[in-house]
Amino acid sequence: MKLWNKGFEPDKAIEEYTVGNDRLLDLRLARYDIEGSMAHIKMLETIGLLEKGELEQLLAALSELLDEAKQGNFVIEEGVEDVHSQVELMLTRKLGDVGKKIHSGRSRNDQVLVDLKLFMRDELRDIARHAKALFDRLIALSEEHKETLMPGYTHLQIAMPSSFGLWFGAYAESLIDDVRLLAAAYDTANQNPLGSAAGYGSSFPLNREMTTELLGFETLHYNAVAAQMSRGKTERAAAYAIAALASTIGRFAMDVCLFMCQNFGFISFPDNLTTGSSIMPHKKNPDVFEITRGKCNRLQAVPNEIALMTANLPLGYHRDMQLLKDVIFPATREICDVMAMVDFMLQHIRINADILEDKKYDYLFTVEDVNRLVLEGTPFREAYREVGMAVQEHRYTPTREVHHTHAGSIGNLCNDKIVEKMEEVIQRML
Repeated sequence: MKLWNKGFEPDKAIEEYTVGNDRLLDLRLARYDIEGSMAHIKMLETIGLLEKGELEQLLAALSELLDEAKQGNFVIEEGVEDVHSQVELMLTRKLGDVGKKIHSGRSRNDQVLVDLKLFMRDELRDIARHAKALFDRLIALSEEHKETLMPGYTHLQIAMPSSFGLWFGAYAESLIDDVRLLAAAYDTANQNPLGSAAGYGSSFPLNREMTTELLGFETLHYNAVAAQMSRGKTERAAAYAIAALASTIGRFAMDVCLFMCQNFGFISFPDNLTTGSSIMPHKKNPDVFEITRGKCNRLQAVPNEIALMTANLPLGYHRDMQLLKDVIFPATREICDVMAMVDFMLQHIRINADILEDKKYDYLFTVEDVNRLVLEGTPFREAYREVGMAVQEHRYTPTREVHHTHAGSIGNLCNDKIVEKMEEVIQRML
């Protein structure tokens, strides 16, 4: 069944090529297509395009379909073009001509837009929930290990003292910036396009404010053309947020791979959370974090793929946009899977609390000793030269004392303030 059927069938090769993976991907849109249809027909009844009895019949049938979709039992049959066609086909089978009335005042263009907006809202909320869970894990680890010092690096050279509390907390706060982008993408998705039809509105007296309220949108796309122009923009906004999260997590994964290396030896994981080598019996490889790093790098390419797919398209709908689902649908799941796995691994992380006992980390404390001399009255440049000459002449002995008290330093992590920031941002979505 095709909603555009006019008495002829396209060549089978053409149909297979143009439909592509849409039937499979559309299964994820089924519940949203049904919910959108339920809101639409309620509105149609108020403007006289459906009788009350017809509305009741349609709502009852759609409720049954919605239950099937939520339980994962909804199927798009062979020969049916998409989810919209399947829903209308099933209604028509059950209700006859009444089932054919649900498309009045709609086009597949605004129908799929509504589906995608509702879908993206839920996906972005789910991503935010996973980000918040990972954030909570990092904050908890930051608090647990706030007293445990570790080396800090610049240029991959030993630099200054850091702490595991500072390291975990840094990634927690960085996630807040990524969630801000999620919230912005959510705002972009949270606008109702229903009633824009094919992009130029309808001669029916549609009550677009009513469907906006029924579907829980914050506002609507007022301009019908702008509504159609949002196809691709919503996906791109979500992709940028996903890429930002992937950047943060990928960088953390790289740290973990380094810190697990025997040359660092800062952290470890239980043997059953590592993998081995087919030839070297001693190996305990950080494959989880290497795969995480690879997945995150791949996810960072998603915005570019969407941007190129939608670049310079003229006004109106174009079939190119169907391919956006191939890109964004897997990305929303993969970023959640990545965060869930990192959260799981962090439940089992083991910290080496005695790293700085090794003399190779003596130079971490040069700045501390320069600052100590300055506090005792020595001008900074003289103090710098004094400690520097001691290093050059191999007579430097660190005091190994650390006195960091300012906001955001080793001795004052401000995790309570960081938690407040996250709560403020995430309340926009959850």
